[in-house]
Amino acid sequence: MTDLLQRFSSDAQPGHPNRPPKDAATLILLDRSGPSPKVLMGKRHHGHVFLPGKFVFPGGSLDPADRQMTAGTPLDPRAERKLMLETRRPNARKAQALALAAIRETFEETGLFLGERRDAAPRAPAGPWQAFAEANVFPDLSTVHFIARAITPPRRARRYDTRFFTADASAIAHRIEGKVGPDAELVELVWVPLDGIKEKIELLAITEMVLVDLDKQLKEGFSHDLPVPFYRVRSGKRVREFL
Repeated sequence: MTDLLQRFSSDAQPGHPNRPPKDAATLILLDRSGPSPKVLMGKRHHGHVFLPGKFVFPGGSLDPADRQMTAGTPLDPRAERKLMLETRRPNARKAQALALAAIRETFEETGLFLGERRDAAPRAPAGPWQAFAEANVFPDLSTVHFIARAITPPRRARRYDTRFFTADASAIAHRIEGKVGPDAELVELVWVPLDGIKEKIELLAITEMVLVDLDKQLKEGFSHDLPVPFYRVRSGKRVREFL
């Protein structure tokens, strides 16, 4: 883990101002139907300025509309409480919005709807969330686990305060085609066994650290009571704290 922490903050970019990080969220979909858990990863388009060609989890910045979306079920209160730690002006609505952002970004990048289909449509703001209303899918936050948090080290061109969530593949309620392809943000999706994943694909340092944490949490019972690792740079030092 020490080597990974070194990689996590070794590529600072001199000359970039120390911008405040943007709130962001990402979702790791888990398939535990077989003998070894698998995670869903997408390969970013080579034309992207940010992380071209890298394998990543679906995710992106928090959007104001995420605070307005109707969830079918709430977050576990233990996850909600941890999401509000070490946060300016913490509140339950923002905690829920972060989890919803991860679900929205997963839909936008993969075409997968996480939640529960019902006879009626959820109240949804304009934009990507309208697709959930049209499909009668209510985001189900009760299936979401908060497993890690990481703030991009200082003086990077892009900085994010990212909350990492997981959900089981059984929570996929619906899907549409055409979100992944040669001209899309993600050019392909792959289910990769968690065991030995770093030998199969090249991973960013933070991705590898979070997957190590996820594997450990799965082996320890995958409870909301488990501590959540928090990666950041404090006083010039790389640290791994817990929420």
